[in-house]
Amino acid sequence: MELVYGLIAIAAALAIGLSTIGVGIGQGIAAAKAFEAMARQPEMHSKLQTTMILAMGFMEALAIYGLLIAFIILGNMP
Repeated sequence: MELVYGLIAIAAALAIGLSTIGVGIGQGIAAAKAFEAMARQPEMHSKLQTTMILAMGFMEALAIYGLLIAFIILGNMP
């Protein structure tokens, strides 16, 4: 029975870990590209910033989905 608990814990850890790693890489790339675009065209700063913040919010939602899946996995422990 301890093996089952261990496998469930590993599954939950992988769910949250992989989702946050993916989101972290995506946010880093998005922020770098947005800052690069702002440096090239300073007059577009407000429009680029708004778009970047919106994109960051959508990416954070993906990380929260990973957390939700981890909680669901842990909630189904026998």
